[in-house]
Amino acid sequence: MKKIKSLFTDSFHELRSLKTLAMTAMLLAIAVVLGFYTLQLTDYIKIGFAYIANELTGMMFGPVVGSVMGGLADLVKYLVKPTGPFFPGFTISGFLGGLIYGIVLYKRPLSIRRIIVANGLVTVLINLLLNTYWLTLLYGNTFVALFPARIVKQIIMMPIEVVLFYAVAKVLSRAHLFAGQGSVAK
Repeated sequence: MKKIKSLFTDSFHELRSLKTLAMTAMLLAIAVVLGFYTLQLTDYIKIGFAYIANELTGMMFGPVVGSVMGGLADLVKYLVKPTGPFFPGFTISGFLGGLIYGIVLYKRPLSIRRIIVANGLVTVLINLLLNTYWLTLLYGNTFVALFPARIVKQIIMMPIEVVLFYAVAKVLSRAHLFAGQGSVAK
């Protein structure tokens, strides 16, 4: 329990750093730009890559900064390029996704296993369960009607997301972007 409290305390203190705020703002901008390249297959299924910036924020600055950035990213992406009606449930999902990435990845060595755990939790808890529930509220369809297509999409996308994030994080690590962070493997 002390570890988790320390994780949140350390992440909260990251907000005092101008470097953290600047990096988070840049990652937020990257999330917005990546949001332009989202492929909307149906009203219920879309493929995007903005998660990379959210996951990087959680990994570098922890659950507090990651969750704030995840929620803000959803709001800013909608303001810049609205697709469909605005629904605050997806902002909550962005917040919770950043929280999960921060809890699993912050101040821990970068490993494929840890990335699988983080993405697996976000895939199941947020993308499959919570976002499908939000879609039932938004469009009036039943959970059972939406779930099969969404689970197929997640089964296909999760390995792609894991490999893509690992590759991006490794390249950024080699470029010493994480120097001074103490949160990723050398």
